[in-house]
Amino acid sequence: MSVLKEFKEFAVKGNVIDMAVGIIIGAAFSKIVSSFVGDVIMPPIGVLVGGVDFSDLAVVLKEATMDTPAVTLGYGKFIQSLIDFTIVAFVIFIAIKFINKLKKQEEAAPAPEPGPSNEEVLLAEIRDLLKEKK
Repeated sequence: MSVLKEFKEFAVKGNVIDMAVGIIIGAAFSKIVSSFVGDVIMPPIGVLVGGVDFSDLAVVLKEATMDTPAVTLGYGKFIQSLIDFTIVAFVIFIAIKFINKLKKQEEAAPAPEPGPSNEEVLLAEIRDLLKEKK
């Protein structure tokens, strides 16, 4: 089998396409979560801790000079990234828990046993009619 044919089979498998769709949706979801955390969650937290804007929190390691900017350690952005991660992880946890619950419900409901075929039903009716005639 040629390499191109193998690659084509690999690329068009459902798992690869599902993974690509998941990555694209994940990237879009990441933007939503970042906006949610930065624009909705962090401002009230900043007000609660004394009007602090977390994105501006930093420790100056070296002061700015005429030619060079200041060297800072921006721990506020790191705190915001941790909150982003926590929210994303929690949402994924809830989604997987919901999916697993749906799977368990499908597995718990046994498939109904198939009833008798049409031929069997007709034969049973014929048998019953013959019994009545005797």
